[in-house]
Amino acid sequence: MTIAFYISGHGFGHASRSIEVINALVDRQPDARIVIRSEVAPWLVARTVRPGVTLEPVACDTGVVQIDSLTLDDTATLARARAFMATFPARVDHEVAWLTRVGATHVVADLPPLGIAAAHAAGLPAIALGNFTWDWIYAGYAGSDDLVSLIGEIYSRTTLALRLPMWGGFATIPRVTDMPMVARRSSRDPMAVRDALRLPRDQRLVLASFGGYGVNGFHVAAIRQVPGYRVLLPGDLDEAAMYEQGLRYEDLVHAVDVVVTKPGYGIISECVANHTALLYTSRGHFVEYDVLVEAMPRYLRTAFIDHADLFAGRWATHLDALLAQPAPPEQPATNGADVAARLITET
Repeated sequence: MTIAFYISGHGFGHASRSIEVINALVDRQPDARIVIRSEVAPWLVARTVRPGVTLEPVACDTGVVQIDSLTLDDTATLARARAFMATFPARVDHEVAWLTRVGATHVVADLPPLGIAAAHAAGLPAIALGNFTWDWIYAGYAGSDDLVSLIGEIYSRTTLALRLPMWGGFATIPRVTDMPMVARRSSRDPMAVRDALRLPRDQRLVLASFGGYGVNGFHVAAIRQVPGYRVLLPGDLDEAAMYEQGLRYEDLVHAVDVVVTKPGYGIISECVANHTALLYTSRGHFVEYDVLVEAMPRYLRTAFIDHADLFAGRWATHLDALLAQPAPPEQPATNGADVAARLITET
């Protein structure tokens, strides 16, 4: 069995959850060959994937153009997507040749249309994995009808979609199976993690997590003095050293009391799986945002902070109110990676 994973290069969430599925596949079928086709950061793959899985960089979609983690460019998003789709037939031919050359038996896409189109053209199972489809995302931008129609037609050739919670789209995919959450779950004792990272045991810890695009403009001095809290800003921890100690990012999420972030499937699912509260801010014109914000209160303690208070470091009142909330009403299953691995091998 040779499985090709086409993973969107948009942010870290697509890659982190796909890698969880890949690791579950390796555990389930150790002799499987798995190749990732993506522009995802190589360091993320190297630090988190099982040995033997390989990454072959390839542009497989254009996602949403982001100025930073909280600011999007609608016009550039559509322009870049159209430019990519203008060369789509040649890209599909190239991928079909590659799939044939490596003897691929399955294709999983999270959720680039290129992976679906190439699998269909090569006569292979085309398995979609994700919580949204790009036709649905682009439909939220004015003047996108051509892209929405084209991408929706490609998705209609999907063999099976493994649809994760907090979803949007999937209208054109003929066969959809709803899944438990795919989430990175820590097995470490939180206090042991704090000790390993030289973080205090007796303070409430807050992790500012804004993904690969980052955010500028924080009033750092004010954030350092948030009363009653120790805040970890990007760069405060040596993540390379953390991974060298055998720790992973989900261990850090489990060890802190609150994550401050913008809503995205990856960080939400990690907070759910590790019982960590989440303080979120708005992230610009991204259609997924409303779906995630509506769903979050069912699964975890969560609250909103506007950009003014976020950047000024006026966090204390928001954090106090968040941590005073009762436990969430639902505790969803987070074994989606194992379920997905089984369904992929059975398709």
